[in-house]
Amino acid sequence: MKASTLRLALALSLLVNLGALGAVGYRILGTGAAPHEAGAADSFPGLARYLSLSAEQQRRWHEAETTFIGLLADGGDEILRRRNRLIDEVFAEAPDAARIEAERARIAQLQDERQRIVIEQLLREREILDAGQRERLAQLLRNQPTGVSGFEQLHRD
Repeated sequence: MKASTLRLALALSLLVNLGALGAVGYRILGTGAAPHEAGAADSFPGLARYLSLSAEQQRRWHEAETTFIGLLADGGDEILRRRNRLIDEVFAEAPDAARIEAERARIAQLQDERQRIVIEQLLREREILDAGQRERLAQLLRNQPTGVSGFEQLHRD
């Protein structure tokens, strides 16, 4: 395989991973109402009720969550802009491999930063929760569907 083909494959793979990460992040944190079972989105009571947070825990949770959601949104906007530039370059009349690689590398950096932000948030939340609540949240996160990304779905249909 040519290096440019491998780079394109890597870039597309990163886009798929970004889509999956974004979907999970949106469902878990963006809406505040992640389903605990596939297909049960309408019956999920929200994290505060699901975890039985006390008033003090809810206050601390909200404080931690406000900054976190803003950071994720800011990073998501830049990833979206760069993803669109990457797609434009891949499908340009004469794709520039250096530009494709630069966008891919920056997207990867941004995704790494988002993963760091998510892990830091989970550690903050861990400190707010008691042992039983931590286990419930961990199990909820484990049960989140990964599903097929939009890019993969386009190629399966």
